[in-house]
Amino acid sequence: MALAIVEEEKIIRPVANFSPSLWGDRFLSFSIDNHVAQKYAQEIEALKEETRSMLLANRRKLVETLNLIDVIERLGIVYHFEKEIDDILDRIYNENSKFEGDDDYNDLCTCALQFRLLRQHGYNISLKIFSKFQDGNGKFKESLVSDVLGLLNLYEASHVRTHGEDILEDALSFSITHLVSVSPHLNSPLKEQVTHALEQSLHKGIPRVETRFFISSIYEKEESKNDLLLRFAKLDFNLLQILHKQELAEVSRWWKDLDFAKKLPYARDRVVECYFWTIGVYFEPQYSQARVMLAKTIAIISIVDDTFDSYGIVKELDIYTDAIQRWDINEIDRLPDYMKISYKALLDLYKDYENVLSRDGRSHVVYHAKERMKEIVRNYNVEAKWFIEGYMPPVSEYLSNALATSTYYLLTTTSYLGMKSATEHHFEWLGNNPKILEANATLCRVIDDIATYEVEKNRGQIATGIECYRRDYGVSTEEAMDKFREMAEIAWKDVNEGILRPLPVSMKFLTRILNLVRLIDVIYKHNQDGYTHPQKVLKPHVIALLVDSIKIC
Repeated sequence: MALAIVEEEKIIRPVANFSPSLWGDRFLSFSIDNHVAQKYAQEIEALKEETRSMLLANRRKLVETLNLIDVIERLGIVYHFEKEIDDILDRIYNENSKFEGDDDYNDLCTCALQFRLLRQHGYNISLKIFSKFQDGNGKFKESLVSDVLGLLNLYEASHVRTHGEDILEDALSFSITHLVSVSPHLNSPLKEQVTHALEQSLHKGIPRVETRFFISSIYEKEESKNDLLLRFAKLDFNLLQILHKQELAEVSRWWKDLDFAKKLPYARDRVVECYFWTIGVYFEPQYSQARVMLAKTIAIISIVDDTFDSYGIVKELDIYTDAIQRWDINEIDRLPDYMKISYKALLDLYKDYENVLSRDGRSHVVYHAKERMKEIVRNYNVEAKWFIEGYMPPVSEYLSNALATSTYYLLTTTSYLGMKSATEHHFEWLGNNPKILEANATLCRVIDDIATYEVEKNRGQIATGIECYRRDYGVSTEEAMDKFREMAEIAWKDVNEGILRPLPVSMKFLTRILNLVRLIDVIYKHNQDGYTHPQKVLKPHVIALLVDSIKIC
């Protein structure tokens, strides 16, 4: 026995010393005021009908229709009117395919807004819509610099660009240059809107975060605001927040019962941040079950990730990997005691998924999520061996393995589990790693690698993407990071291209992929790992979406 203890003491574990949870037991319980919720729901129904009437009103000018749709989307109430808005945009696209002969098309603000809305809804609208705003040299006219709203809409439109769309590359640099120049001199709330947009473009932002900001910091202060829409948005936000708080309490209790914070202190305790991630993927009420499933999966894979990255040794990790491939509770006795805890929790969780989905006759789709879990574990094991053994692979080998360890193959597949309309076809499509999913995982991987480079380097990690690229191409760290940023830009264009018609699956499924990419843009902003270190990046968003309700007069 003494010898075993001596042997154990020789084990050097790569412990990361993660900070504790910011939240403690804050979200464990939530009591709902049914009277308030019922009152909100009744008023929302009345406001919904009034808003629908506004949308369907005849004889409205194109600019008025586009602005109304834009406001409804920004206010976060668009999910109530998806069919109506799709029909309106379909009509606009089919009736105005040439973009000429109408006074509306002399207005940069309207043209840019129309371009962005149609692109975001899957229409491959032509770049010709911008040609009248260019001079003889193909540059944007200097006369546009005084049109701040036009510049702002041009800036937002530039973020839906795909490959080879040089005019939108020019639009981005042109609009940024002039918006930065003019922003200090603007009045509120346009000043706040421009400043925020330059920090976070609308297309790449987390929809719920953008909604909260728009309601409270922009629309409420606008002189031309529609009071009916504003009240509708506030009530709807608060009612949905009640549902989100209930879900977070459920997930938090599940997490508390597992007691990972005490039993596995080497791992990150980030269940609140995991749940926040799911609101980024889908906030709408019909995806309640999907959010709970996805949040639990993110929390579990975070534990598994840290087991490979921050504690396990090669011999243990080989057994752990093999046990997960076999997916059999009888394998548990082979594992070290600390691994038994996460192994049992993992198998129990997926068994629970099968039980829940069996009520709708969908338990079979859990197979696809299990296969993605097995895949990521195999790839985690490869990475762990590289780290522990000090091996630096060629960057192509690194990236081939690292796309799976980005977690985005797993999370995208899991995001479909709780979507009742997701069929075998949707999972098979994802299983073939379509281009938009590859882009999704690539973007997550390269942005994560940039954000975590210094921390991993300080831990002695040499098999990072940045280091592999530096060695293979003989470049500096900054040049390698620039290359990874370029890869992220290419991936964004692939994602934008992937949501244009004809679509392989419906937009509701593609939107999950788009939203997962948006989360990366926000959470890893300014080269920060906002998940591991949530204090600066995620804490304000969690408070805005899951703590503070919006004041209703």
